[in-house]
Amino acid sequence: MLEFNEVSKSFWTGTQRKVILDQASFRVELGNSLGILAPNGTGKTTLINMMAGLEKPDEGTITRGCRVSFPLGFMGGIITKLSAMENARYIARLYGLDPDYVEAFCRWLAGIGEYFDMPVGTYSQGMRARFTFALMLALDFDIYLIDEGMPQTTDAEFNRKAGQLLRERLENTTVIIVSHQAQTLERFARSAAVLRNGRLHMFDSLEEAKQMYDYEA
Repeated sequence: MLEFNEVSKSFWTGTQRKVILDQASFRVELGNSLGILAPNGTGKTTLINMMAGLEKPDEGTITRGCRVSFPLGFMGGIITKLSAMENARYIARLYGLDPDYVEAFCRWLAGIGEYFDMPVGTYSQGMRARFTFALMLALDFDIYLIDEGMPQTTDAEFNRKAGQLLRERLENTTVIIVSHQAQTLERFARSAAVLRNGRLHMFDSLEEAKQMYDYEA
């Protein structure tokens, strides 16, 4: 499970204090994928980063009683001067996994050909997105964190393969996905929440969350 207990987070914008969370408490149980609806500018990425442990709360505690992924598309663990092959094998060892398997899986899913053996710093944005998404699926997590859905690339074959794998992964793992659009959550979420003005309102269904989200839009 992943649990927030009285968590608060805010930033000073230079003119005012922007509140992301105000004493928020909620719990995500394994097997109950959660979709969070949040308007643009409310702190979706900050919330996901706190779940992953990339950002710390100002107050309160965050408990991770399971393996929580890095956010989809996060490049912080990637060394750009190394190739995708070298990064995949290095990160596999960090997680105690078989480097041969992780390398082969990422090479197959990313589908970037000879670039897989070149420095990541030479990749286009689309190639980086494909590699980081492949790496996330290659690793073994209990909860996967997704900010605004799957990476949008121009490669239709990658989008098809990655989407199918993510749907299959949902059968055995849990996803937390944050978006400003309800339709992005429909394929993944089993319960839902709405983030507004620092408060996270939890609902048993996406339909209930949409009613509140649309009413206050």
